[in-house]
Amino acid sequence: MSDQPEPYNASELLICTTSRLMEDGTTAFIGTGIPMLAASLAQKMHAPNLVTIFEFGGTGAILESLPLAVGGGCTFNRAIAASGIRDIVETAQRGFVEYGFLGGAQIDPYGDLNTTVIGDHDHPKVRLPGSGGGNDVGSNCWRTIAIMPHDRRRFVEQVDFITTPGYLTGPGAREAAGLPRGTGPYRVVTTLALLGYHSESKRMQLLATQPGVSVDQVIESTGFELLIPEQVEANPAPCAEELRILREEVDADGLYI
Repeated sequence: MSDQPEPYNASELLICTTSRLMEDGTTAFIGTGIPMLAASLAQKMHAPNLVTIFEFGGTGAILESLPLAVGGGCTFNRAIAASGIRDIVETAQRGFVEYGFLGGAQIDPYGDLNTTVIGDHDHPKVRLPGSGGGNDVGSNCWRTIAIMPHDRRRFVEQVDFITTPGYLTGPGAREAAGLPRGTGPYRVVTTLALLGYHSESKRMQLLATQPGVSVDQVIESTGFELLIPEQVEANPAPCAEELRILREEVDADGLYI
């Protein structure tokens, strides 16, 4: 038997890294794509009691097959409840959703996300899809986790538009804006690293590098000053069992990977 690690692609790396952050017995607001695959993998690997929450009302679904949209029938499969978007957002506002998963075209040092425009709002270079439920997730979930590729175009000193609030301008800014105390960005999962936020300054900091990636590569690919702690961990590569379950059970039809 070969000792060489099994090859994997960038999407599989993001899915496996994200899946490991999902804890058993917690609630997670997820959408289609990587968060959904990560949740399904987590349910099969280590978090059988993970409660998935979908924007259009599916709560506690068992992801035996993958939906193509957040309102698909699979998001209600063997679910605890089937309600609607207003009930789901209210559930987050009342403090019952622990984790929220987000993406973005831009992110700044305080975790503010832009999915609205690149350039001036009224005369943009690119107009993006907008918030969807992203603002509600980022405003109300206790811990938000952003998932995105890692390059200087995306990791910027100031986003062109704040679609989803992070820590805004720093300590106390979320609370001053009327957002619930104790909520906010928790992790950023990228193709190069796992990042978090300094407990006092609320600025983004490097926690771990992805396999084969150096600290210098992460710094070079970030468009702002990234906090670098004395100890930086190294994320393990996706293991053979994670990849087997992901490819044979989670996405056997190859819809996403």
